[in-house]
Amino acid sequence: QVQLVESGGGLVEAGGSMNLSCAASGTVSIITAMGWYRQAPGNRQKLVASSRIDGKTDYGDSVKSRFTISRDDAKNTIYLQMNNLKPEDTAVYSCNAWGTRLSGYDVWGQGTQVTVSS
Repeated sequence: QVQLVESGGGLVEAGGSMNLSCAASGTVSIITAMGWYRQAPGNRQKLVASSRIDGKTDYGDSVKSRFTISRDDAKNTIYLQMNNLKPEDTAVYSCNAWGTRLSGYDVWGQGTQVTVSS
């Protein structure tokens, strides 16, 4: 009953910035947290940033000083502002929503490719 639609992504040069968006629709009141994960070829999926309904945020160690997660409650949307991008940030970025009343406890977006060139 919750759907996530992502936008953004693409090609950017190292040192540049990019913003990703994830809009939630459906029974959004049951969502307790949302976040971003990423996965590069040959690597495991890793947490990028998450935001809980109580305001608590978490960041992956490699992005903590450069990325910022934010949300617009009026639009049921979260954002990921990525600054000072590095080639190692290249990955598929996926939006995720959590909630104990969600089937399987979470819902995923379709993912968006972010490629950072040297």
